[in-house]
Amino acid sequence: MVIMRRTATTIAFCLAVLVILSGCAIRVRHANYYTLNLPVLPDPPAAENARVTLAIREFRAPSYLRQGAIVYRTSPEQIGFYSYHRWAMDPRDFVTNSIIERLRVSGAFARVQTYDGSRDVDYVLSGHLEKLEELDYQGGVKVQVAISAEVTSIATGKTVWSNAVSEIGDVDKRDVPAVVSEMNRTMERAIEKLVTPLSSGWAERRAQIEVPSPK
Repeated sequence: MVIMRRTATTIAFCLAVLVILSGCAIRVRHANYYTLNLPVLPDPPAAENARVTLAIREFRAPSYLRQGAIVYRTSPEQIGFYSYHRWAMDPRDFVTNSIIERLRVSGAFARVQTYDGSRDVDYVLSGHLEKLEELDYQGGVKVQVAISAEVTSIATGKTVWSNAVSEIGDVDKRDVPAVVSEMNRTMERAIEKLVTPLSSGWAERRAQIEVPSPK
């Protein structure tokens, strides 16, 4: 009888452990996915007298920004990753597509397209997403976005334009959704500062060419 009681107690204990473990297994934490969402741009104006065509290469980025997890820094040298907060879209694709759209609506170019390796365009823009991360070491919570780009002539292979911008935004709430919202606003400012000198400079150059010289 004593042996039977011990056996029954052991079985009951094992069953209780299995129930607890199964309950823990059910409570699996799933990842949250985020994307940046810049304002929808109006339809591009008619590109009157615009003859220059431009192709955009896919932007490059450091390997740690290509892993999918949202990045934070606790010091300039230390990088961390949110395990359950990830990008739904590769940030490189987002930046590339956003810059294509903004240059299209500028009206400064006859055609703006994704670079496919062909040479039927006049210029190629190559860029680098250098930073897209949360900063936790400068007092409060901030985000930083840094982007650079350059334009190369297909005909000569020379760089005819380059620009680099770095923007920092303050996060008003200590949670990941608030961080992503501020990244969105900061990314919008960074892209505008990056491409506006390109589109406006090309428009001015075109205007100078079209103005007839005095006789």
